[in-house]
Parts: sequence; C-alpha cells; structure tokens
Amino acid sequence: MDILSVLGVIVAFGAILGGNYLEGGHLSSLMQLTAFIIVFGGTVGAIMLQVPMRTFMGSLKMSLWVFLPPKIPAAEAIEKISAWSNTARKEGLLGLESIADSEEDVFAKKGLQLLVDGSEPDVIRGILEVEVGTQEYEATQAAKVYEGLGGYCPTVGIIGAVMGLIHVMNNLADPSKLGGGIAVAFVATIYGVGLANLFFLPMANKLKSIIHQRSQYQEMVIEGIVSIAEGENPRNIETKLQGYMV
Repeated sequence: MDILSVLGVIVAFGAILGGNYLEGGHLSSLMQLTAFIIVFGGTVGAIMLQVPMRTFMGSLKMSLWVFLPPKIPAAEAIEKISAWSNTARKEGLLGLESIADSEEDVFAKKGLQLLVDGSEPDVIRGILEVEVGTQEYEATQAAKVYEGLGGYCPTVGIIGAVMGLIHVMNNLADPSKLGGGIAVAFVATIYGVGLANLFFLPMANKLKSIIHQRSQYQEMVIEGIVSIAEGENPRNIETKLQGYMV
C-alpha cells in the first residue's frame, strides 16, 4: 500500500475539516446531499461523454493504483537479466527456453521467447517497443480521465452554486427556504473545487508517475534482452541496466 497517498488524503481533508471546526463551523454544514449529487453526478456524466467505454472502465480499474500501486521489481529484474546473460553465454540462447517457460512477468516472457526463437536484436526491440507504446498510451488515456474530472468539477460546482442562488431568488418571499438554497450554492462550489484539487488532479498525476515508472522498467527489460541477443558481456549488461536505477 502507498502510505503517502493515504496520508495525503487524511492530511488534506483533515486540514480543511479541522480549519472549519476551529472557525466555529460544524461538519453538518458541509454535508449537502443535493450539492454532492449535482457536482459529482454532473462531473462523471461529462467525462462519460468525453471518453470511450474502454478508457472509462480502464480508469476505474487503475484508480486502485493510487493506494495499491503495481509492483515494479526493477532491482530484481536486473539480477534476473544478468543471470539470463550468463546462461546464454554458457549454454547458448536455447538454454533460456526453460527460463522463458517459467517466467511470470508476461512482458519479460515475451522478450525471452523472441530471444530463444533467434530473432534479430532490431526485431526484438521493435516488437517490444510497440507493446510498450501501446500500453503506455492506453494507461495514459485512462489517467487523463481523472484530469478531465478535475477540469470539469469546479465548473459543475459553479453550476450548482448558480442553481442554488436561483432557488434562493425564487423563494425570497419565504425566508425559511433561503438558508437551504444558499447552503447548496456555497457548498456546491466547495465540493467542485475541493474534489478537483484534493482528489482528482492529484490522482491523475500519481497515475502518470506510476505509468512512467512501468514504462521505464519495460524499457530496461528491452535493453537487457536486446543486449543478450547482441552477445554483450554479462557484466557490461548489468552495469548498463544499473543506469535505470538512478
């Protein structure tokens, strides 16, 4: 679990709610179901209009990465690639066949199979880079869903505020109904700006960072496998791959 993400949510919302309490405010004054429905529902509806179903569903699955990021075993991969290069030097590329069959990393397994099949280094690099580019594009599009949510949310919050003020204006003759309308107006704005800047936009940036780390890891695997195909010295391969750890 990403403890920093959990602490970030706690600190952000805790600071706002704590500040509200210190100013003499009550939590109940910030709990407006109508405002939440307007802001959250309107924002989600707008983003559903913007993106295709595949991207939208992908973004829902990726949301877990913010708190449970996928494991990126870069250091372990360098050790494995170094061992593969030693095996290839001693037993030839066919000696990697059993290793490829038991490899759990799908991406690395594909590279090893290409290596065992005797593919040229340029061919291996080309095939794997296409896969990296495709995965990175799809993941980035999913992350941009949260960017879109962060962009639309404040504007929808303003819509909610205007709706609340319209409700107030329609009930000027009945003072008992003014409070509710004004509350919805201001709370809708808080929801819109708060959700965007405390939740959606930080989520988008966190996901982009994870996507970049994963792509860098895959590029490292490509470099290692291609280096084995080119017959480079195992020690040189390990030294080269250590550069990805900086």
